[in-house]
This record gives sequence, C-alpha cells and structure tokens, in this order.
Amino acid sequence: MRTDSATAVEADPGARVRAVRHLHAHRGDRATVRDRAYTVYLTVVLAAVYVVPVVLLVNGTKALVRLESAEAVTPVACLAAAVAVWGAQLTGRFWGPLVLKPFLLHVFMGTDLSPTHYLGTIARRRLTYAGLGTLLAVCTAGFLLTDLFDDPGSALLPQGVAVAAGIGAVAPVAWLWGQARTVRENVLLALATAAAAFVLVLLGRSAHLGGNGPWLVAAVLAAAAAALGRSAFRSVRTVDLARLARESARAAEAQTFAWTGTLHHALDLYRPQPRGLASALTRPDGRLRGHLAQGAVRALRTRGRALAAAVSLAAGGAVLTLGVAEPDSGRATLYRLAGAVAVYAGSGWVGEAWRGLRDELTLAPLYGGRWGGLPARTLAWPVTAVTVAVGSASGVTAAARWPLDGGPAAAALLVTASVALVLGARFLREMKTDLPVELLLPVVTPLGDLSALRVFVWQFDGLVVVLAGVLVMNGMPSAPVAALTATAATVWCVRAGLRRTGRPLRSLLTGPGRA
Repeated sequence: MRTDSATAVEADPGARVRAVRHLHAHRGDRATVRDRAYTVYLTVVLAAVYVVPVVLLVNGTKALVRLESAEAVTPVACLAAAVAVWGAQLTGRFWGPLVLKPFLLHVFMGTDLSPTHYLGTIARRRLTYAGLGTLLAVCTAGFLLTDLFDDPGSALLPQGVAVAAGIGAVAPVAWLWGQARTVRENVLLALATAAAAFVLVLLGRSAHLGGNGPWLVAAVLAAAAAALGRSAFRSVRTVDLARLARESARAAEAQTFAWTGTLHHALDLYRPQPRGLASALTRPDGRLRGHLAQGAVRALRTRGRALAAAVSLAAGGAVLTLGVAEPDSGRATLYRLAGAVAVYAGSGWVGEAWRGLRDELTLAPLYGGRWGGLPARTLAWPVTAVTVAVGSASGVTAAARWPLDGGPAAAALLVTASVALVLGARFLREMKTDLPVELLLPVVTPLGDLSALRVFVWQFDGLVVVLAGVLVMNGMPSAPVAALTATAATVWCVRAGLRRTGRPLRSLLTGPGRA
C-alpha cells in the first residue's frame, strides 16, 4: 500500500479494506473494456438463440406443474426452499463466499486487520449478488415450469413472489453457513431444514391456515435468513485462515482450468481423497479380489461420494419410474428429465472406474496395448451398481404406484432404455481429454461468431445428450420405438467416446488385440 493512501485511511478499517482492494484491482490484470463487451455480446447471443425461443415455447404450452390453490403451492415452495438451502450448503463446502484470490488474501492476512473486517465486507457484497441471482433464478423457474405467473390478477401471485424473495434471502446465508461452520453443524442444519419443510407441508395442507400456507413459508424463510445470517457472520472471525488459503489456491487453479477449456480438470481438483480400506482390495493370500469387489471397496474409500451416489441413484430410479407411469404428459416429461439427470449424476459418483478406463485407453504405452477384457474389468462395478440401485428403486416405486399406465412391460422397457442412455452419456463424458483445437475455430453466422457455444456444448456434452435423448424418447409414439432410439443414441455415445481415446469400436467387439 502506498504511504499517502495508508495515512489517509489509517483510522478506518473499512476504508483500509477498500483501499487494498482498489490497489489490487489496478495491478494491470483486470478485465478490459473489450473483455466486458465480449461477455455482454456472448450473453445477448445466448439469450437470443436459446433463452428467448424457450420462453416463447413455454409461454404457448401447458405448464408442467399446475398450482391451482395455496394448498398446492405450499409443498412446491417447501421443496424448492429445502433444495436451495441444501445446494447452497454443499456449494459453500467447496467454493464459498469467503474464497478470495490467493494474492489478495495473502495481502489481507499480512495486515493488522481482523478477518471480520475484510472477509465480512466481501461476504456481504457477494451475498447481496447471490440473493439477487437466486431471486431471479427462482422467478424464472416459476415462470417456465408453473402457471403461477399466467394470471397477473391471481391471489397466488404475491404469495409466490414472497416465497421467491424468502428463498433469495435464505439461500445466500446458507451458502456462507456451509463454508464458515463445521460439518456437524451443516448436517444439523440440513436435518432441521428437512423437518421444517415437512411440518410446513402438513400445516399448508390443513384447513386451519385458510389458504395462507405460502405466506407462512415466506415468513419462516425470512426468520431463518435473519437468524442464520446473524450466526454465520459471527463465525467469520473464527474462520481457519490456513484452510481458507488452501481453498482459495485450489479455486484459483480450478478457475484457470475452466477458463482454458478443460472443465473436467477443474472438477478433478474437488474429488475427495480415498481413505482407508486399502488392504481390503486383496485377499488374504495376496491375490486381488474380483472386479465387483474391487469396485465396491474403492467406492467405499470415499464414503461421502458413495452415499451421494446411493441417494441420487435411488431417487433417480424412483422419479424416472414415476415419469414413465404418470398419465399427465407435462409432469411425465418433468419427472423423466429429473430422474435421468439424477441417475446421470449418481453414475459418476459410484467410483473412479470411469477415470481408470479413460487412463488405460489413452495411456496405452504405459498400461500395455492389449485391452480385450478392459471394459469388462473396469465397467463391471459402475454398470452393476447403477443397474441394481436404479432397478431396486424402480421396483419399489412401481409396486407402490401399481397399476402402471401402459403396462409393466412398457414401463420396464422405458426405464431400462433410459438407464442405458445415461450410461452411454456418462461414457461419452468421462472419455473426454483436452479441449480439441478445432472447437476454437470461428463459426461465422448472421448472429456473429458462435464458437464459444460449441465449447459450451463440449463442456456439458453428457448432460446435453441425456436431456435431448429423454425429450426425444418422450416424443416417440410407443415404448419399443423409444427404446430403439435410446439404443441408437447409446451406441453413438460409445462410438464417440472411443474415438476420443483413439480406440476403434471393433477392438471392443473382437476382444484382445493390438492398440
């Protein structure tokens, strides 16, 4: 800090924080006017090409979730609020509002300022932006998925806006709570959120509130935001600065990877480290255990991921079955999309077999050129785990939902085809290596250069395949035709994934052979 600026603000900690940030922002590496203009231009193109057509299409079709009364709004509001709080907590554990640029954090830690002054000031501004973004996202989701905003004169409209404002207030606070508090306290908050949502759903469905259930939900969210915010900001002064420095360094490295086009490398930095059970991979006589046993042991070495995978796969299988058996086409589409996305996420959390397969396929000189039994050896665990978890949840849901619309055979065929599509999309995503250079070539259109859109689709190709495939399957006239469509998409995903590794498809089909 320069002497003149330091003496001018010596007595005011807040002004000193602003001075340090001002000097850091003028080091010469901040975004230029051209960079900001390109960001605005790309945002406008994305909105014109993707957002506006979707909004116009949704505005002219039937809403996926119909909210005809306050009793119907209350459960949806409670579910949305609970998911927002849990998602904010989980995000805070990995990338919270207190994460700064490593150099800036190092400068602040080298001063006599307390963490409350510089971390608290930065957290307030970021939570304000996060609150506005959450409010906009919730309102947009309500407009696209529900009929809450169809009638401007409806009495449910102000209640829905109040609930959205409550979610926009409590989610950023939960984001700070997730980073500033311990794991045990975060688990307690998650359980308390689930209990409060359950109680509010019961009260909202009762006749005692007289249709004021959404107002009660909004009031509870506002009270929770005030209480959690007060407690979370008090915890800022007790933050472990050494751990925050490590988190900031990892976040800076991940941001560099993401900006250079290798998003999967950025995500690899946040993979949990395996712990324990190393000796369980071998039998007492020293030989390795079977493929399934090895995969199960490796999955249990990261217990958090294994638990998340089990919950996601079970929930995805249940919701996917509900979508297959739902007579309402709007809700069926929503359920099938949500279920397929949950299964897609869980399929990547069951273990590290996908990455092991990619490494063995792309590093043939290191691991050897023969690979006839490689897919069976590495994919035995993830395919079996996904199939068993989804199949068990689907069977329980089908028994509870019996009889199924369209018959049990058609439902089983659609669920199986959806799972196969998800596994193919996961294979396509995990065989990804570095960003292909040809994606950076300009794509000249009347709307301008759309090469950035190609990079965006490449980053999320697995998710794009799942969403597009489920929508296409949902538009097919019969279950066999939908299953054939999913099978064709799965074969294409496997072929495209092998091409990314440089391996031909025939070597997978013909057994051992030279790479």
